[in-house]
Amino acid sequence: MSSDNANGPQHQTRDLRFFLTVPHPCSYLPGREATTLFLDPQETVAPEVYDALTLLGFRRSGSNLYRPHCEACSACTSVRIPVDDFAPSRTQRKLINRNRDLTLRLRPTEFDEQHYALYARYIGARHADGDMFPPSREQYRMFLTQAHPFAKLLEFRLGGHLMAVAATDILSHGLSAIYTFFDPDPIFERRSLGSFAILSQLELARERHLPHVYLGYWIRESQKMRYKQDYQPLEYLNGGRWQRMVPTAALS
Repeated sequence: MSSDNANGPQHQTRDLRFFLTVPHPCSYLPGREATTLFLDPQETVAPEVYDALTLLGFRRSGSNLYRPHCEACSACTSVRIPVDDFAPSRTQRKLINRNRDLTLRLRPTEFDEQHYALYARYIGARHADGDMFPPSREQYRMFLTQAHPFAKLLEFRLGGHLMAVAATDILSHGLSAIYTFFDPDPIFERRSLGSFAILSQLELARERHLPHVYLGYWIRESQKMRYKQDYQPLEYLNGGRWQRMVPTAALS
């Protein structure tokens, strides 16, 4: 398999095997079925393979690389932020200033009991109706603490208090924002920790001279996905090429 994309670096990979899941209920659009294409779990997720597949719209969950492959639906759109072209909005600048008292630390993906306790609180408060509830240590380990060389955990603390953790992958052409969980206490709501985590990954990518931050999939009809439109400009994968998306106002 090879990837040759005019909007990014070229990567060559050997032949890889992929599989399709059976149709299952869509996590984002009620009443629809989804099918997922995923890399053979026996394959090692080597950095060069991950680099190439990310350019083709794949995402990582634990040790699995996957992308939607639905016959009758193309609602899931891979999106990324071009780091050098991004300028925070007035609201985002206020958010950055509001969180200047937080300390950020990049850590390896080792299991941490404090991280898991925050994750369990977050899932219970924000996603008790989702397929990740109820959380468990085993589920958390498989999802976010796999020992891949590119995988990191970005930790946010207010003094000694753990505020948030953002799982992020460091690729040759950008950061891939995997998952963020944060303190769901209403007293921290004004901090918009999920949004601040994305802004922080943009800054981390800029410091490392990486051109993109990958946000996964955007779905026009999904309210849960609307926050991704707040990061402009935004690029989307269309027919194997990354293109600039129309401004947010035109998407509403």
